Formats: sequence, structure tokens, C-alpha cells
Amino acid sequence: MKIAIVDDFADERALLRRRLKRQFAQRGVQADFFEYENGTSFLSAAAKEQFTVLFLDIYMDGKNGIDVAKEFRKTDTTCLLIFTTTSTDHALEGFQVRAMHYLVKPYTERDIAALLDEILSRIPKQENYITVKISGSDVRIPLGAIVYAEHFSHMIHIHTSAGKTLITRQSFGSFIEPLKNDPRFFLCSRGVIINLAHAADLNGTAFVLADGNQVSVSRDLSKTARQTFMEFLFQRGNLL
Repeated sequence: MKIAIVDDFADERALLRRRLKRQFAQRGVQADFFEYENGTSFLSAAAKEQFTVLFLDIYMDGKNGIDVAKEFRKTDTTCLLIFTTTSTDHALEGFQVRAMHYLVKPYTERDIAALLDEILSRIPKQENYITVKISGSDVRIPLGAIVYAEHFSHMIHIHTSAGKTLITRQSFGSFIEPLKNDPRFFLCSRGVIINLAHAADLNGTAFVLADGNQVSVSRDLSKTARQTFMEFLFQRGNLL
């Protein structure tokens, strides 16, 4: 992710960058930092770069942070905006430009840690894709869109959340290789794999999908299926 820090004091930018880097590193998150000494230089860069998070000082020489934010929001409505300031006097104007937070100076390491947790909770996790050949063309399918896939007649039939069935010719082993380390997927038999996120229940012999269709589980895997499904539901519940 790309982080922009806009402040007319170099030491303030450096302090915030150091603390953010430390907190990102502790969470194993890669981030690139870009510093700007005024709103004009930032807006010029923002016309070419897509930033994930913007830390914007309100009280700066030239354009103040509120004016910069208003202009920035004309072209970018998704970047997370955090005002760094000595006062929350501009709270109403901050609401108008969809500011996520006011980081009031002087802030502590604990303030940064709590704010970073909030930032990371608001950034959607990037979905992984699988690329398959469909009718001669490469098609990227988000893993989350795969409901289940089955292999028969030398073809793999991929059933998606959009209600479509995509058919590709490849070995089942090569197809499931990128799915093996994803806890959402369970191998029901030698030629069937299901995304547990789309399973509504397990009746003992088959997973029941939300639309009522069923995906059979081989008898020797029924116990493992039950345990895996319960663990998946437990983990998903803890993440909600």
C-alpha cells in the first residue's frame, strides 16, 4: 500500500513515518511512504499516484489541509484520510471530506498502533485469482467466486457464485494446486473440491449449498469433512 504524509515540518513527517513503519513491520505489512511538504506538491503527485492512506496536516502555510482535502476528494473518494492536527476545531469540515480520523499532536505510539489497526480493518484484503483457459482464452477467476469444481470426461467444470459453469481442459491436480493452501477449500473426493464459504450445511454425506444443491463427500472423508467444516465455521465466526 502507498502512504502519503503531508506536513510542512520535516521533523513531524519523519516522526510519523518512523512510527508507522515500526507498526507496519510488527504486523508484517508492506507499505511505501511518500512525503510532501505542502498541499500543492501532494496534489500534483496524487494526479499520478493512487494512495491508500493520506496523513494530512491541517495547519500548513499556503493551502491548509481542509482545502487540500476538498480538492483531493474531487478525484479520489476511496483513499483513507487522517488529519494530523493540534486541534479538532475543523471536525465538521473533516466530516464533509470523509476524514476517517483526527490524529491529535502530540500523539503516542499507542495512538499510532490503535489507528493502524483501524486502518487495516478498513482495507479490503486482496483476493487471489486462478487463471484457466476457457474456449482458448485465459480467464481470471477470483478464488472466492468458486463454489465448487468437479472433474469428469477430462474436463473441469467450475461452478461459480454468479451461477455460471466454466469448463476448462486440464488435469485436476494442476487445477487444485493453487487452492491447497487456502483454508476455504476442501477436497471432497478424487475429482471434486468445494469452497466451504459457500456451504450452508453438511448432512453427513454431502455439503449443502445455499441454493439447495449438494456436493457429495466420499465415505472415507466424511469424518474429516465434518471436522474441517466445523473448524472453518469457528474461525470465520471469530473473524466477523
